[in-house]
Amino acid sequence: MTAITATRRLARLRTIALTGIATTGAATVALTLMPASAQAAEAPQVAHSVAAVSSDSRADSSSATGATGSLDGWIKKSLAVMKEKGIPGSYDGLRRNIMRESGGNPNAQNNWDVNAQKGTPSKGLLQVIEPTFNAYHVAGTPQSVTDPVANITAAANYAAQRYGSIDNVNSAY
Repeated sequence: MTAITATRRLARLRTIALTGIATTGAATVALTLMPASAQAAEAPQVAHSVAAVSSDSRADSSSATGATGSLDGWIKKSLAVMKEKGIPGSYDGLRRNIMRESGGNPNAQNNWDVNAQKGTPSKGLLQVIEPTFNAYHVAGTPQSVTDPVANITAAANYAAQRYGSIDNVNSAY
């Protein structure tokens, strides 16, 4: 083996090692940030239906609170209230944020971030803390942070006041 060949092999091994370190570092960051699916795993599991986005909506169960039904139905009910109250936002913006925040689990609860450490965990489809929910609650929806329609509508109201619309939110807010 010549010195040039040995040097090339050593350079290739360094590249492989650095790639491994970079990959491991990215995995560490991903675990540290804890994806929505992991947050949803922390919540008590209650049967619920997360509907696929399609033009034909699943029928919601009749419920005064909207706590049963489908993600598609909850978003549509929230959009109706939002339209009535002049709160901007779209189906796509709501769904994108819901899937990132809770994976579509209305019972998701974040028990690990700074809010949880201070005793106010984020809850529901859009991971809202109680004080924010109370401040931005929208009349005509249940006074419950875990009610899917109330959670979506209050979070959209907060996002509208802070960012102009839930459609402008592309990360934790």
